Amino acid sequence: MSGNMNINLKVWRQKNRKAKGGFETYQVSEISEDMSFLEMFDVLNERLISEGTAPIAFDHDCREGICGMCSMYINGSPHGPLKGVTTCQLHMRSFKDGDTIVVEPWRADSFPIVKDLAVDRSAFDRVISAGGFVSVNTGNAQDGNSIPIPKDDADKAFAAAACIGCGACVAACKNASAMLFVSAKISQLALLPQGAPEREERALNMVAQMDAEGFGACTNTGACSAECPKEISLENIARMNREYLGAAATS
Repeated sequence: MSGNMNINLKVWRQKNRKAKGGFETYQVSEISEDMSFLEMFDVLNERLISEGTAPIAFDHDCREGICGMCSMYINGSPHGPLKGVTTCQLHMRSFKDGDTIVVEPWRADSFPIVKDLAVDRSAFDRVISAGGFVSVNTGNAQDGNSIPIPKDDADKAFAAAACIGCGACVAACKNASAMLFVSAKISQLALLPQGAPEREERALNMVAQMDAEGFGACTNTGACSAECPKEISLENIARMNREYLGAAATS
């Protein structure tokens, strides 16, 4: 049988990006250890609403570990203490009865706070718009085996495409670098023949937009990959650097 828990929450509250924020403490009682972290927040918010208090704003959508919306810094780690897990897939059994849990939003100038735990990650959308797509005519949908692609390349492209754009890499990096995200989006297309016609232009444009958005430089510490819920490989950053340098040399 699952047990119930009493938790102390220290949550960052901030009305908007210009307002001064701060931590507020809440006691959440009789929480099932089988609840997800977001379900625990739902219970707290229902109580706050019933008390006439503004609920805590946080991003969420699919709650299946797919969309990347559930961005929270939990006890100093993006998405919490477990490796390869999004916040929505983190369960209360990962904590102990009586624990104090500190929850903050992503901390990066390029991800300004909207309210409380919700941040504006539209910078990622603009990076994708700069080149993270295939615009050349590739014809109708192809049969899976009609375009020969080495299995190693296909596997690497698929692994890079697993990036959900949650921003944990930026939050984990002391320079707020977005290189893991950008490199994954460049890699998934650079490794496939459909992405070859725009390969050089894509690398130049996406890196330029990443810099324009104010993301920092890579620290080479590997914190981004270590905290990534999809465990995107640092290999992609090396590939992006090669793509960019090659494109810059021939442009």
